[in-house]
Amino acid sequence: MDRRASLKTLLIGGLSASVIAEACKNADKVKVQKQDAASTNDADRMPEEKAYNKKLKEEVFFTTDEMATISVLADIIIPKDEVSGSASDVKVPEFIEFIVKDQPEHQVPMRGGIRWLELESIKRFDKSFNKLAPTEQLQIVDDIAYPEKAKKEFSQGVSFFTLMRNLTISGFYTTEVGFKDVGYMGNRPNQWNGVPDDVLKKYNLAYTEKELKECISYNKAPGA
Repeated sequence: MDRRASLKTLLIGGLSASVIAEACKNADKVKVQKQDAASTNDADRMPEEKAYNKKLKEEVFFTTDEMATISVLADIIIPKDEVSGSASDVKVPEFIEFIVKDQPEHQVPMRGGIRWLELESIKRFDKSFNKLAPTEQLQIVDDIAYPEKAKKEFSQGVSFFTLMRNLTISGFYTTEVGFKDVGYMGNRPNQWNGVPDDVLKKYNLAYTEKELKECISYNKAPGA
């Protein structure tokens, strides 16, 4: 699967602009998660934040099977490609586990959605979702990934997959890998050679010899 093509299709299929806000809202949570994984590097946290993070780290919400289902779905949403790894490669499932503990309102929709997925898998293929072939998993996902096209009987599955997709994209695109995947460079120092000559001439202005000697001049890269 081509990540950008599949992601664009999923976005058109019903992803709201709230995902961007959610991603920004959860950016610090990704940092917390990375710090917890290293068990260090939280010197900038207040004592109560450290205690809260430690508490969340020690809690377990999803079962092993539920985490396996989340990993499968996350990698369907953002698969590995030639540019970067998949969602599970950058620990998006762990991010989702963190979020549902930090924001309990997601717990019932996530657990209920996974339960719906299991029942649908058994109904169609007489097997658990995690034991289905990839083509069988995609058959179910295709029925719930596009809200505008989905049948009414799949409404619970649609709600669950929409939440799952939002959390996956929030988790992936608030990591260093996610930033690089979309070409985000972040804040970088400017390299400015001053006012262009044609603008200076237009206003009858010019740099003095002293200014030219004291100022740094950056050479343009070939082809720039």
